[in-house]
Amino acid sequence: MNFEYPPHVVQLQQRLQAFYDNYLLPANVQWHHQAEQGIYPLELINDLKALAKDEGLWNLFLPALRSDEPGTRLSNLEYAPLSEIMGRLPWAAEVFNCNAPDSGNMELLHLAANPEQYQRWLKPLLEGDIRSCFAMTEPDVASSDATNIATRIERDGEQYVINGRKWFTTGALHPNCKLMIVLGRNADESSSHQNHSMILVPMDTPGVQIVRNVPLMHHYAVEGHCEVLLSNVRVPLDHLLGKEGGGFSLAQARLGPGRIHHCMRTIGQCELALELMCTRALERKAFGRHLADFSNVRDWIAESRVEIDQARLLVLRAADTIDRLGNNSARVDVSAIKLVAARLQTRVLDRAIQVFGAMGMTADTPLAFLWTWGRALHFIDGPDEVHLRTVAKDELAKAKTRGAACAAYFTPNLPSHPPAGAQQ
Repeated sequence: MNFEYPPHVVQLQQRLQAFYDNYLLPANVQWHHQAEQGIYPLELINDLKALAKDEGLWNLFLPALRSDEPGTRLSNLEYAPLSEIMGRLPWAAEVFNCNAPDSGNMELLHLAANPEQYQRWLKPLLEGDIRSCFAMTEPDVASSDATNIATRIERDGEQYVINGRKWFTTGALHPNCKLMIVLGRNADESSSHQNHSMILVPMDTPGVQIVRNVPLMHHYAVEGHCEVLLSNVRVPLDHLLGKEGGGFSLAQARLGPGRIHHCMRTIGQCELALELMCTRALERKAFGRHLADFSNVRDWIAESRVEIDQARLLVLRAADTIDRLGNNSARVDVSAIKLVAARLQTRVLDRAIQVFGAMGMTADTPLAFLWTWGRALHFIDGPDEVHLRTVAKDELAKAKTRGAACAAYFTPNLPSHPPAGAQQ
């Protein structure tokens, strides 16, 4: 097992870090200033995207890139340290065309789009000319069980008619969002896992209504986590993605890589929080001593360091498993890192906020937002309880395979006193 990144990945890390230092950090105040006014900083982002594309820092997330598509083809394992760097600024991934939900949607289209869909939607997404959103979660059902999805997709002649209500549809308010991928239920109720389809819905289709931008912990994302009403939305039959009844399988295929990208970015955000915590502890005094001199603060720093490193190793193992064996073989590992990453972020950010004091709860630092996002990760791409169930189910299956192999470790008939002749 080699823990060193190969030379070409180290070089990309250095180039990406230089871009981050030279262009992104200086633009951070401007980005937030516009976002706080409810204005998406589109001109700023577009200028930075052009720079990133010119420097070859583009579409780094997608191992399936073809030779004629823009970007650098990397494995999931090679992409991990680059995603960490992007994660330190929550808005940075878009600059490199590696942002959710577009990254997952591009992977999905790579997997299932027909040639016409490729030209209309995937090609401009790969070029960064448009944005997209993914409409799966619903307010009226427990969406952690995707078979509950109630949005209806019914065929009417040469069209599909869509009716339903979605929410937490991230990116729907982005000014360049042109496409919504909708997961819905077909009329046939015969099989709960073969009764869902995915439909490509242009955002300007009549009947698509953005009801509101749903805040997360009272924080409004300028690109939106939207509630969307679909009322008699009609699209042609060729807007079906994949096959009728294949939506559930496509959703599972999409969520695996998306989950691991979230976890990679979390590592970077937790590294930032630890750096800020240490800097604050060395500068701030209370009761005549620097905060760093108090044993409990030192414990928080040490625990954070160890936990971040543990989580990173688990994420890298999951990435390696996806690369070697595919998404399905990494299913349990991905559930494990999704659990670990969400818990890591809320723990580390909570400690950092405590060291900063009341300032840590304000918008003057990134800590409050990063804690909010960490708390949201306990739900995003499946709640903790679902992932715990996946891991536990796998462990129990292994136990059943072992059968009575553990019986040899039990010694119920050992004598309670030494046998005759034994030394006392």
